[in-house]
Amino acid sequence: MIYYNKNRERCGFMRICEFDTTKDFIYHWCGKFISPNEEWVHLTRNLLDYELFVVTDGTLYVADDAHKYEVFPGQYLLMPPTFFQHGYKSGSCSFYWMHFGYNREQNDHTVLKSQLLAPEELTYRENRMLLPIQGELKSLERITILMKQLQDSDRRYREATLNRFLCGTILAEIAVQSPLYQAYGNKKSQEQIYSDIVDYIHWHISENLRVAELAEYFGYNEKYLTTFFKSLAGIPIKQYILQEKMERAKAVLTETNQPISQIAYSLGFSDAHNFTNAFKKITELSPSEYRSGFTKRNLVHK
Repeated sequence: MIYYNKNRERCGFMRICEFDTTKDFIYHWCGKFISPNEEWVHLTRNLLDYELFVVTDGTLYVADDAHKYEVFPGQYLLMPPTFFQHGYKSGSCSFYWMHFGYNREQNDHTVLKSQLLAPEELTYRENRMLLPIQGELKSLERITILMKQLQDSDRRYREATLNRFLCGTILAEIAVQSPLYQAYGNKKSQEQIYSDIVDYIHWHISENLRVAELAEYFGYNEKYLTTFFKSLAGIPIKQYILQEKMERAKAVLTETNQPISQIAYSLGFSDAHNFTNAFKKITELSPSEYRSGFTKRNLVHK
């Protein structure tokens, strides 16, 4: 399915192709083209499948039934099936190309739809790959290496399953290099990072954890990590660490007879005084009062 996304910053429309990744990509063929001279023009034909162009040199001038494209070195173009693929200007260029199908329904010209999408509609959805029709590649080399691997695989093995996987890998690599991935498609990865941070805190709860240490471990700027964590947890990361330490302290206070000073040290506090102040800040009770109150509640209950 093709969408048009209004991108105000660029004052235009971004054509986006959406793929359901539970459906198989069907690899057809691929290669590398080098134009013979400056007079070369792309042929005119009915394009029955999807064609990916990855330009390495010169400028490719190609069009479909509705749009003209200029594709420069380091850019790609993903052209959906069209009744009228054609060159509209001559020029010398080199590019890798790959033809592939998707599923029968998506390859049917009559069901390809175009519409304006509000930004909130481009949020993360499971099993969905969003690919702008055209874009810059952050790493042209990664794509060309994958294209060469696919060429080699097709020539050596002609194994449909392997070729299908490599085809999907190329498209996925382009997708994650796209700004769309950063803007809309990485919610799942953000949640995984958040989960990893929480796990790290739980495993190191007995230490004097600092935000700077977490930022360094996960490779983020300290300010960014604080903002990122709060956006998902609803509270600052310092407060979360303190709350988790106090939850651990409550359990130890009620289940053991450990001295307050020992509990303090086991949770990364330098002394019992700092621990007591932190505990009171969260519970409005001192550790001793909390332990005493819990014991009394148990006695009354019994």
